[in-house]
Amino acid sequence: MYLENKSNLEIEMSQTSAQGHQGRNSLRSSEAVAGNFGELRLLQGISERGDTQKLQPAGQCVIHTDDFVPVRQENGNNFNAVNLLRGKVNSSNLTERSPLLRFSQDDSITYMTVHEPSFVGTEEPWENCCMDTERRYRLGSEVASLSRSNSSEKYETLENLNRSFRLTSSIKCCLRVSKIVAMFAIVVLCSLFFSMYPDRDDPWRMMAVSPTDSFSMNVTDFHDNALLKLQVAGPFAGRVVDPSTQEFVLIQVEQAEQSGQRRRRTQQVTHNWTIPLHTERSDQIVSTRTFEMLSSDPIVITIQAFLQDNRAVPLSMTHQALYVTKETQVAIAGIILAGVYVLIIFEIVHRTLAAMLGSLAAIAALAIIGNRPSLVTVVEWIDYETLALLFGMMVLVAIFSETGFFDYCAVKAYQLSRGRVWPMIMILCLIAAILSAFLDNVTTMMLFTPVTIRLCEVLNLDPRHVLIAEVIFTNIGGAATAVGDPPNVIIVSNQGLRREGIDFASFTGYMFLGICLVLLTSFPFLRMLYWNKKLYNKESIEIVELKHEILVWRQTAQRINPASREETAVKCLLMQKVLNLENLLRKLMKTFQRQISQEDKNWEQNIQELQKKHRITDKVLLVKCVSVLGVVILMFFLNSFVPSIHLELGWIAILGALWLLVLADVQDFEIILHRVEWATLLFFAGLFVLMEALAQLQLIDYIGEQTALLIKAVPEDQRLAVAIILVMWVSALASSLIDNIPFTATMIPVLINLSQDADVNLPVKPLIFTLAMGACLGGNGTLIGASANVVCAGIAEQHGYGFSFMEFFKLGFPMMVMTCMIAMCYLLATHIGLGWNM
Repeated sequence: MYLENKSNLEIEMSQTSAQGHQGRNSLRSSEAVAGNFGELRLLQGISERGDTQKLQPAGQCVIHTDDFVPVRQENGNNFNAVNLLRGKVNSSNLTERSPLLRFSQDDSITYMTVHEPSFVGTEEPWENCCMDTERRYRLGSEVASLSRSNSSEKYETLENLNRSFRLTSSIKCCLRVSKIVAMFAIVVLCSLFFSMYPDRDDPWRMMAVSPTDSFSMNVTDFHDNALLKLQVAGPFAGRVVDPSTQEFVLIQVEQAEQSGQRRRRTQQVTHNWTIPLHTERSDQIVSTRTFEMLSSDPIVITIQAFLQDNRAVPLSMTHQALYVTKETQVAIAGIILAGVYVLIIFEIVHRTLAAMLGSLAAIAALAIIGNRPSLVTVVEWIDYETLALLFGMMVLVAIFSETGFFDYCAVKAYQLSRGRVWPMIMILCLIAAILSAFLDNVTTMMLFTPVTIRLCEVLNLDPRHVLIAEVIFTNIGGAATAVGDPPNVIIVSNQGLRREGIDFASFTGYMFLGICLVLLTSFPFLRMLYWNKKLYNKESIEIVELKHEILVWRQTAQRINPASREETAVKCLLMQKVLNLENLLRKLMKTFQRQISQEDKNWEQNIQELQKKHRITDKVLLVKCVSVLGVVILMFFLNSFVPSIHLELGWIAILGALWLLVLADVQDFEIILHRVEWATLLFFAGLFVLMEALAQLQLIDYIGEQTALLIKAVPEDQRLAVAIILVMWVSALASSLIDNIPFTATMIPVLINLSQDADVNLPVKPLIFTLAMGACLGGNGTLIGASANVVCAGIAEQHGYGFSFMEFFKLGFPMMVMTCMIAMCYLLATHIGLGWNM
């Protein structure tokens, strides 16, 4: 092709030598194009049309001299256009952003000259360019010859690139297949282990004990197992008792290992287990404890009741032998929890499937150690009150969204912030924190997430960063009162803590003051974290096209191997064009960011346009929704203060959903069901099973026991300060990794025992307040650290703005560390410095 082009150029030169001025102009055009476009073969594949037949193979030139049509200007001195491949280019319309390659309507390819005199701003006359004409012709011939000599090398380079691309695709395919095979093998292995062991079918033994009558039994079927697990059901009040003021049941577990070849004398082990009784003796509560045994020798279990009268206490008991030690169970639980986090962090599978896989692995581990739960037991592990609350609120919000109320709230928030982004974000976060102090965090995010997403869409912002900020402040605000977060509810509901003076008023007063301090410092720290974040979601079409054009030209320049000076010149020209376009892009981006970050001067006019576009679409349905939702929220609030309301939060949400479904007269019920976050509900169900299985594997108890041992090892004069610091960070980190509800329920009796231990001598109030701060604020550490995080992520994913585990972690974990630091300083200052609650 190059030889053919060269011969065509020489024939045209001989033909035009006798045609005078017009021929010389035509020759100059041909040589200029040949000199500047000897390497336009590198532009193949840039077009998005994918028409490979229009582009020649690498190493060939695409210049045809038959298509050159000379164009003379009025002065007859110079011209700036050629007709290339049946496409005409007018130099007067060329700018710095004009593409080098384009397609015309007749499917012809048009090239613009890289060396365009209009870019330089000078025009050289015909009398001064004769030598330049010859030089350009020779340069074009040299380019053609160099291209012919290097064509084989270019083919090899392209083949290497294709081979590398195929290798990368093969590696990705192999990794994907390996992931599926490995996960399927693990699932099959867990299923086999789970099916090899039967369900636990230990009968419950009924008994009645009193101060005068005790119960005793011998366990003889303990065959070299490591642990003895006892479950006792009765009218118990809790796991902590004060023998001087309360009635209780004492359980003694004794084992004596006889002398033999290994031991010369008899060794005996005795475990005492004290369970307090409830004053009314009405509710049946199951208490579980595990004891380490010495050998397979018989075990004696004795139960005694210490009462103020001679009434009998009905009890039931069952025992079970476990095959592995407590440390092994904790190690297995840690491995399973780490595996679940790996699946979620690296997004190997969806978080719902990760929770289900972790639950299967934990249940299989329980089966291996001899503690396989039945299907009924696994179903009982699920917290149906939380699921009912989520389902009811999802239905309410789904119907509420049909009224256009969320769009209306978005416009009002924009008007309140006067068109400024950061004041609007601060207002939203503050309102979310205040509401979450009186409502459940999940309810707050169920109401706030649709409003925030619609607001960000109206303002052209990225909803993900705004939603993460809101859910962080929701978790912070929920710690301010006794009803804002489930750990606080557990603490205030504990009867032993109420006797210590921790009631609703005292707990709320102390926590509210500390959380206000945390909120004041959280706003500037959040602004610091978002300093370099792109809050805008969409960009103008001009910016998008410019970014794509820069990418195309940069990739084209990078493919050029500067083996000759001509190729180097072409690469330099392309890189110069990339630099010019990048400068233009920076200017456009600065202008766009300034419009986003600064106050919009025309915000009043924009509000008027938004109000016309986003209105209340169904006022009658809005009245119905507001009425029902108002009653539901009022019942949520009164549920914590009025004992006569015998409805849990889940029942209130379900009843509210039924009321609104009847009032709204929903005909197409499937539309409402499509808006329910079923993946989120399944994730919570799997998470509940996983956490309860990990608790059965002694993980949570082990964390509490190790924390107590560390506190006891500290000198007495520094013990309270170290205990506050240790409980704060252990509870914060543990709550960010596991559910804070079972962790709080486990740590409360551990801390009460520490306060009642004469050797430790610690007040209970600082420890409980520290536990509440750490458990609530620690939920911001990870995406699955709090229920509100998962709910917000699920709703955002349904709207197309889902955020990953790492995206939340990059913002949530620094906020967790900062807020825990402020809360720890507040606790140390009030309890160590001022001596409060001593």
